[in-house]
Amino acid sequence: QVQLVESGGGLVQAGGSLRLSCVASGNIHNIKTMGWYRQAPGQQRELVADITSGDSTNYADSVKGRFTISRDNAKNTVYLQMNSLKPEDTAVYYCSLTTISWNYEYDYWGQGTQVTVSS
Repeated sequence: QVQLVESGGGLVQAGGSLRLSCVASGNIHNIKTMGWYRQAPGQQRELVADITSGDSTNYADSVKGRFTISRDNAKNTVYLQMNSLKPEDTAVYYCSLTTISWNYEYDYWGQGTQVTVSS
């Protein structure tokens, strides 16, 4: 059983910053990636950023230069520092974890945290 618990969402004015955190717990082995997705009302869930076990990062074009993903392997925690927030960043943000075992990948999700950016 793997659990992901997000925190750090909230309401912020445009141009402001928020830092999301996600702590993974449970039977965790062989982490491939940890990341953040978001889903705005009426839209599909989209990748925001992810980071591999080797610390390679990947960002959506819409957040490059504004968001930074990082992780603390010792704490099984992934962070998303969000700067220069825009109203279009408003969404529910979900933490994700992918593990790999015997060439199979397993995906886990957090419950989501709301980020609202006012104009």
